[in-house]
Amino acid sequence: MRYESILLIGGSGFIGAHIAARLVAGGRTVTVPTRHRERAKHLLVLPTAQVVEANVFDEAALNRLTAGVDAVINLVGVLHSRPGSPWGPEFEHAHVVLPRLLARACERGHVKRVLHMAALGASADGPSMYQRSKAAGEKIMLDVAGLQVSSFRPSVVFGPEDHFLNLFARMQALLPVMVLGGADARFQPVFVGDVAQAFVDALDDPATIGKVYELVGPHIYTLRELVQLAGVYSGHKRPVIGLPDALARLQAGFLEHMPGGPLMSRDNLDSMKSDNIASGRYALPPHWKPTPLEAVAPDYLRR
Repeated sequence: MRYESILLIGGSGFIGAHIAARLVAGGRTVTVPTRHRERAKHLLVLPTAQVVEANVFDEAALNRLTAGVDAVINLVGVLHSRPGSPWGPEFEHAHVVLPRLLARACERGHVKRVLHMAALGASADGPSMYQRSKAAGEKIMLDVAGLQVSSFRPSVVFGPEDHFLNLFARMQALLPVMVLGGADARFQPVFVGDVAQAFVDALDDPATIGKVYELVGPHIYTLRELVQLAGVYSGHKRPVIGLPDALARLQAGFLEHMPGGPLMSRDNLDSMKSDNIASGRYALPPHWKPTPLEAVAPDYLRR
């Protein structure tokens, strides 16, 4: 079966814009809800994409959005939250409440096919609130009888508009030295184009239903190495000094209260207690051929 009409929740973000473009290129219609239309204006150039002002946390609005579509893709996620048990309120809202509301809306709208964005390392007993809440949301979606769900767990995602390598490049343009918590944590960064293609390829493939896929790149790096590469590729290489755990938590505690939003949080450090690399417990997508970071990052970081 080919799914023609797609509701793309979280479609105005970094990954969502790439997925929307590929869906439209494939001749599908895409509806992207957003609370502020201005944030999704970059999608208006896509001929079969519709941007709708709506609050997806409002049950009635979500019911209207799911009515009449063939499939739903949920990309909503946040990186920071106030503390809480077992996780903070922002994580509860985005990672747990929304999947629950979405599952009910899909049942009412008779929408069977759902693609869900989880996170690499998501686990009910993970060291961070982020990981635990992401695992809870994924379980909600997978456990709903009648829904045909595929879930994806990407490592940190890189690409021209990313908020990861670009951030470290900008910081090194301004600072004489990089002082870094979690410097030895390991990551397996994945290219945004590969993530988008994995979603699009899975949409019509019944063999992916009920599956959880890990999305990782071909190489593993420490955080220190990634920061160093961002400096080299952007032309602003700086010394990188790793902090001991106690000082790293002090630094994160300061950075999570920065004006304009956290640059780092203590929960981010907790996430880095477990390596953000393929676990081997879940499959890679069919025909997975990930793009090396070195093939893409030098070009956009140099710019």
